[in-house]
Amino acid sequence: MTSEGAKGTSQESSESGIAKVNDLKQRILTNPELVLEDRDLMRALIEASDRAVGDNIVDLRGVAMDRLETQLERLEETHSDVIAAAYENLSGMNLIHRAVLKLLEPVTLRGFLTCIRDELPDILRVEALQLLMETDTRPVAPVLRSLGSLLTLVQPGFTNDYLTQGREIPTRRVTLRPTLTGSVAVFSSSNREIRSEACLTLTLGRNRPPGLLAIGSKTAGYFDPSQGTELLEFFAGTFERSLRRLLP
Repeated sequence: MTSEGAKGTSQESSESGIAKVNDLKQRILTNPELVLEDRDLMRALIEASDRAVGDNIVDLRGVAMDRLETQLERLEETHSDVIAAAYENLSGMNLIHRAVLKLLEPVTLRGFLTCIRDELPDILRVEALQLLMETDTRPVAPVLRSLGSLLTLVQPGFTNDYLTQGREIPTRRVTLRPTLTGSVAVFSSSNREIRSEACLTLTLGRNRPPGLLAIGSKTAGYFDPSQGTELLEFFAGTFERSLRRLLP
């Protein structure tokens, strides 16, 4: 290639580069948000500006930008956490509402207890639900004894002992915790892999001993003391009212 040809090619390349720069400049001027909303691009521009200023000058604008960027990252993380918590709460509310509607369907005690065993675990996304009722000195109704594995009859005081585990602590309407040693007495032998539980105390009416609904999950931390209990308290209230009308 002659020197004149090389010179012409170089000039064309330079003109093409200038055209591209002008085109990019025009696009930025037309829509500057393209640059302002790109964090990586803004950081590169600020670093280029810092290099142009030199090391002997403190750029307060750069310091402020760094702090604002850190604050923005924290806000975005908080925003994500809030959204995740709201979604989790909404999902939990939907599960409880579905479970409550299912509880209202049975018209017999056996149907109610069968619903607890066979249908509610899938709705609540747990592995086991077990209803326990304390007995007193009166003879147990034959219908209750005939329910077998659907209902566990326990001695008076069992609910309090199970919830407190011998400690001097007040019992709550809803207790969320990892499963304890005594859980084997609550959940059936087929559910010994339960790792966390929700214990709902039940008031079954005048002249009736209390009851307990134990909800078990094989996932450790599925029920945790740090979680809110409002939805489960609502569920417990609905559950005991539905059970009262079916008890003999």
